[in-house]
Amino acid sequence: MSGRSKGGAHAGPSPVDRARPGSKHHLITDRHGTPLAVTLTSGNRHDVTQLMPLLDAVPPVRGLRGRPCGRPCRVFADRGYDFDKYRRLIRARGITPKIARRGNPHGSGLGKTRWVAERTFAWLHQFKRLRIRYEVRADLHLALLQLACSLICLRRLRTSF
Repeated sequence: MSGRSKGGAHAGPSPVDRARPGSKHHLITDRHGTPLAVTLTSGNRHDVTQLMPLLDAVPPVRGLRGRPCGRPCRVFADRGYDFDKYRRLIRARGITPKIARRGNPHGSGLGKTRWVAERTFAWLHQFKRLRIRYEVRADLHLALLQLACSLICLRRLRTSF
């Protein structure tokens, strides 16, 4: 079987699309929706496995005078990230986790901040090559994903000035 028929690296059976091979885009943004870090995994990987690598990938942010802020103050996440192990790991890094609890009814108030990440995913998926993965090679798809994040950052900079 060739790599094309299998879907290439970072492509696995999607749990929501009748087990067709697919990929997941994992993203961490700031409060305005600007992408800070992005990763690519196969469709059957759990989201929480990418939480710590994404936090590690956030570059230092320059702010007021003094040392650059190297990590966010708070992390907002949906119910898929509700594991005590990861809450402890996040707290150990000096970050306050704001993660919705599983089993609680919807309407916890997280939607007021979660929509920012969903909007950024919508911005990413306006690029057709990211919405449907045509590339077999994962490094090419990741490069297109990072290019799209760069374009989103550029657009955000243009609108802020």
